[in-house]
Amino acid sequence: MLGFLMAALLLMAGTPAHAAPSPGEGQQSLLGNDISWPQCNGDFPMDQAFAIVGVNNGLANTTNPCLSEQLRWAEDSAGHPGQPTVSLYVNTANPGAAGSWWPENDEYPAGQAVHNPYGPCEDGDYGKACAYMYGYAKAYDDAYLRGISHPASYFWWLDVETENSWSRTDKDANRTVLEGMTDFFHSIGAEVGIYSTGQQWERIVGTVSSSSNLYALPSWLAGSLNASGAADACSKEPLTAGGRVVLAQFVSRGFDYNYSCQ
Repeated sequence: MLGFLMAALLLMAGTPAHAAPSPGEGQQSLLGNDISWPQCNGDFPMDQAFAIVGVNNGLANTTNPCLSEQLRWAEDSAGHPGQPTVSLYVNTANPGAAGSWWPENDEYPAGQAVHNPYGPCEDGDYGKACAYMYGYAKAYDDAYLRGISHPASYFWWLDVETENSWSRTDKDANRTVLEGMTDFFHSIGAEVGIYSTGQQWERIVGTVSSSSNLYALPSWLAGSLNASGAADACSKEPLTAGGRVVLAQFVSRGFDYNYSCQ
């Protein structure tokens, strides 16, 4: 799935599907799985309680080529009392001048004005104003241009990783990309959370103030080694001080598994 887990996931191609490993006796049904484009040519996990499907093809401006197939798999999840049966995750980035597209105003799509708390965004600006518009635009594309039906009905996770393009000098601009995405998803009535590790989040975004719309978002923490470690991760600090850890991820048998903290 996600960049820093890619090597492990690529090993799964051509292997048989497996039932979830147990975090404790009789606990299999509590685990969920996440999948995306790396699983397009391989088997999918089985017996998941809930599922999280990647919308993009590794970059914020792309589409997962087997998204529809993976959504059908996800809809067969058994269900979990503490998690949506199907959620989505999207790649995030702040490419600035290196991107294939960058906003030049406060409209997206063209002709539709967006309230920009950091505006105005102007041609050649790679700071907070245009970074906010970039995030808003990528979230709009994820909701309406990737083949998602009823985007407001899903919980959307923002995948924040160092392997994507980010400013190395302007954490504020990186943060406002995510704020723009969050504002868009909230505008259609969807819920939002953040996926990362503490180390990567600190490197990309840093401390988030209580005035940010990111402050109270739930956290999905990566990096646990096994199911018991994921259960322990539920008590770790969330990515933002106003949020809480609701999911913890680990890798087993070439698949991503997720332990629900609620």
